[in-house]
Amino acid sequence: MAQTVGGRILAIDVARTVAILMMVTFHFTYDLEMFGFIPGGTTTHGFWALFARATAGSFLFLVGFSLYLSHGQGIRWPSFWKRFAKVAGAAALVSAGTFLVMPNTFVYFGILHSISVASLLGLAFLRLPAVVTLVLGAVVIALPNYVSLPALNSPFFYWTGLSTWWPPSIDYEPVFPWFGPALFGIGAAKALTALLPNALMQSAAAGQGSLQWLASFPGRHSLVIYLAHQPVLISVIWIYLMLS
Repeated sequence: MAQTVGGRILAIDVARTVAILMMVTFHFTYDLEMFGFIPGGTTTHGFWALFARATAGSFLFLVGFSLYLSHGQGIRWPSFWKRFAKVAGAAALVSAGTFLVMPNTFVYFGILHSISVASLLGLAFLRLPAVVTLVLGAVVIALPNYVSLPALNSPFFYWTGLSTWWPPSIDYEPVFPWFGPALFGIGAAKALTALLPNALMQSAAAGQGSLQWLASFPGRHSLVIYLAHQPVLISVIWIYLMLS
């Protein structure tokens, strides 16, 4: 398996940094729309809608990729449950916080909920051949386009993404289709480590300088940044409005 720097793989942390920057960029644009600086609907159509999907997909792909690197040769249960508890706890915090602020569109199954469930479900796919995992990922992504069941129109099943209706939410990433990118990540990690077993090792070996440390820093603290960035962005915009 890959060599690490400080117990972490540089390439994965840098990839998380890119995903974090994409997320902050999108949310800042969303906040500008919310405060009326740019036209309504900007973030729900065209480029920004695709950008949002790419951002969520990149996070979930990295969840699957990291899951295989960490547990593909055997599940390390203590570390798995520790990380799962952190992400699931943060997801619950986001749900509670958004319910207090915006109860009509609160986050009941957002990106952190999806990451938590994908991490748990992904364990069952670690032993499958890479090509099978990639095919299943494509099926998960495509299925909501062909299957929607009125029987799942219940708060107990909104997480599936296969209902015919679900309540509006400012962040909704259900299992179908969003478990698909995580399966892609598992399959890609398995294929990469089989075909190029030294690729990640070489990227880790290069990660000793200050530039590499800076590039990977946000990725090493992605959960904290996720929880903190929106209050910071909204506060900055609000202060600007108060001073202008």
